[in-house]
Amino acid sequence: MAVWLARCLVICLSLVVLCVGCVSGMGGQIPKPPPDLNFTIGVEGVVWCKGCRYRGYNKTVDASPLPNAAVLLRCRRDEWQLSVWNTTDADGYFLIETEKQVTPYTSKDCKVYVPRSPARGCAVPVKPARKKGSPIKFRRFVPFADELQARYTAGNFTFAPVDAAKC
Repeated sequence: MAVWLARCLVICLSLVVLCVGCVSGMGGQIPKPPPDLNFTIGVEGVVWCKGCRYRGYNKTVDASPLPNAAVLLRCRRDEWQLSVWNTTDADGYFLIETEKQVTPYTSKDCKVYVPRSPARGCAVPVKPARKKGSPIKFRRFVPFADELQARYTAGNFTFAPVDAAKC
């Protein structure tokens, strides 16, 4: 009995070492999800108006949130293209979620754009430049009942008034 138990232990430890070697040999990359799992992405961020004392002024960033700003997630790779729009809430926060599986894209293929400010008094794009867009960075996985969502951040978008004195 002791010999049988020792053999089982050796086999189990060998399998653990093999599995750990496989995962570390992947270079820390996460394997693609199975084809029957809907793998979507969500991208979040905040749109600000720099220097203006609108509702919700945040002293730490010297800016106010911009509600109702249109935000675009655009992913391009070879012949595939994906564009998804959403708007910011009262706190300037946005969350863009794709409805379909997006496994053909990597984070390098996607950028987020805020084409224009909804506030006429705060219309100059400061960060990033108007047509440059912001790359997305992975943050965490969010599990749902029948899908797995990779949640990314696009960071902060900042607009400023044409004339800071009119703020």
